[in-house]
Formats: sequence, structure tokens, C-alpha cells
Amino acid sequence: MIQSANEVVVATRKSPLALVQADMAVARYNDYDPTSRFRIEKLVTTGDKRLEWSLEKEGGKGLFTKELEDALLEGRADIAVHSAKDLPSEMPDGLAIAGYLPREIPQDVLVLKSGIESPRSIATGSPRRRIQLRYLYPESEFLEIRGNVDTRLTKIADGYADATVLASAGLKRLGISSWGGVEFKSLSLDDCIPAVGQAAVAIQCREQDVDKFEAALDSDTGVAVRLERAFMERLGGGCQVAFAVNYTNKCLRIFHKDCGKETRSIPFDYAMKKPYEIADSLIEQLELGDA
Repeated sequence: MIQSANEVVVATRKSPLALVQADMAVARYNDYDPTSRFRIEKLVTTGDKRLEWSLEKEGGKGLFTKELEDALLEGRADIAVHSAKDLPSEMPDGLAIAGYLPREIPQDVLVLKSGIESPRSIATGSPRRRIQLRYLYPESEFLEIRGNVDTRLTKIADGYADATVLASAGLKRLGISSWGGVEFKSLSLDDCIPAVGQAAVAIQCREQDVDKFEAALDSDTGVAVRLERAFMERLGGGCQVAFAVNYTNKCLRIFHKDCGKETRSIPFDYAMKKPYEIADSLIEQLELGDA
């Protein structure tokens, strides 16, 4: 049970998607323990403030998480709700991931300006997406883009670029199935392997509080994301590195600039028990660096 004499303070970013995800977390805990009480604390991160920054050039690690983590460490919040793909491989001392909400489908979606079939310009700040999309659209040029989901959709509709890429999970959580001036084209997991943790919502807390918050969370999502993060921790990758790992339906997909795309069948029980053993073995096989 989550019972506490005081309400549980939930730290989150202020973006529309982040607020939806915070509400999802509260609903999950309320279903588990209807007596629990929560208060959402909206915070602004460095990444939210610096919209003019290129995340690839400035470095993306911690830009969307540090202020939430500081709130946990300073006792101003009890849990922090993150898009799992934003969490760096390194975590501050004293903090831990309690677990994850049930994962949405992790695919990316190509957002095309209406009337465009093959984009000549694609706006994305993600090296992972850019390099993989070059296989699909070798003639395209690439531009930077920042902003919330609705901002990016509006930019494409207004002709900033022929296309951009968004996570299907974010669109679904925001209830967006259509948008004036653009069309959506789902990309398969093989066409564009998602970022580590994409479509998963992570619940972070202080280490001593993990037992309080983990029981309500989704164990299957935890197995998948822990395996993906094992690769990220070994390779030191993050959302601004040309690297991706996704584990869905017992299939592990890997993209790395040094080996291209690789696929392996991994039994769920093995993924649950030996995530670092799997990561170390494949990193060695693919010669991606010292594990």
C-alpha cells in the first residue's frame, strides 16, 4: 500500500504530454490504492527553457530530468514521472527507477505535410532517426526542430519542412489521430528502431522508497526497458546518440552507427533474469566496444 500521512507529491514537466503522463501515473496508483492522495508539482527543466538549443550539439543528457531529480533529492517531491527515453544511463546517487507504466506501442510516425509522398526535407533533432531515415529517404535533407508535439505538427503544416518524426505513443496519449495540413505514416520497428525506453513512462523515486511505489507498476514493461537500458548503460548512449535498442514480443532490435541494424530472438525469461549478460554478449559479438 502507498498509504502516507501526507499526500504524495508528483514532479513532472509542464508540457501537455508530460502532464497527461503524470495523470496516468496518479490514476495507476489510485487504482492500486484508492486511499492514496497525490498532488502534481509542475516544473520547468533546462531543456524546456532552451528551445533555441540544438540538443545534439549542446548535449541532451539530463536536460529534461535534472530539475525533477533535484526535487526528489531535496524532498520537494516523492516521485518523478519521466518519459523513459529522456532518462540518462547514469542516475544521481540516492535515486532509483521504481518501475514503469504499461508501455504503449513504441513505433515512430512520419508526419508528412499534406500532399507530400516522399519528403525532400525532414525535421528532426535525433541522430538515431536521421541516420535510419536516410535508408528510407536517401535524397532528403535534414533540419533541426524543437517544441512540443502540437508545435511540431503546426510547423510541418505551415511548410517548415516536408516531414518530421514523432513517437506514436505521444500522439495517442494526447488523443491526436489527425491534424490539419499533415498526414501520418506509421514506421515499422524494422524501418526505424525506437529509442531506448520509447513509449514507456518511468516512475523515479528515492532509493529507500522503491518498495512503496514499485508494486503498482507493470512488470513486463520493466523487463523490456531494463534490457534496453542495459545496452545504454554499457555503451554510454542516450537520446542524442545514433543508437537504439528495442525489445518487443521477444524480439530485440539494435541499431548502432558501427553495425547498422541487427535483430535477435530473446526469450522473455532470459531477458528478465540476465539483461546485462545479454547486453555484454551482443556488444562483444557486434564489436561495439568493451562491455
